[in-house]
Amino acid sequence: MRLSTLAAAFLLVAASGSATLAGPAEDLARSRINAIAGGDLATVTAAYSPAATLHWVGGPLDGTYSQPDKIKEVWSKFFTAQGAQKANIATATEAANPKGGTVTIDATFAGKNTVKVRYVLLYRDGKLVDEIWQVNPAATY
Repeated sequence: MRLSTLAAAFLLVAASGSATLAGPAEDLARSRINAIAGGDLATVTAAYSPAATLHWVGGPLDGTYSQPDKIKEVWSKFFTAQGAQKANIATATEAANPKGGTVTIDATFAGKNTVKVRYVLLYRDGKLVDEIWQVNPAATY
């Protein structure tokens, strides 16, 4: 009887989707993806801590940005270049402990251009402190 209870517990965990197991950092990252897809500059920039850094790797916006006005300028350029767009998340994983959470997302943003990215976000105290936007054109997702 004990073995069947254990097996049932494993089946229940396996049957539940990863979205139901998402932690707070992954929830923040998924909301961020939606804000980026929606071109919501105010929401995107409000997520940063005052000393945040954005590493944009590849494409015409390549660079490292650590001043709030420069980060805002980069996102504004991206939104202008993309126009209306939709986002599709292929995978999302979260690693978290009491000090913070890191989320890695593979996503495609489809607007005027199709932009595939590996997106890594580090959150501390609910604020985005470091992010890597790695343009990944060879991705197959």
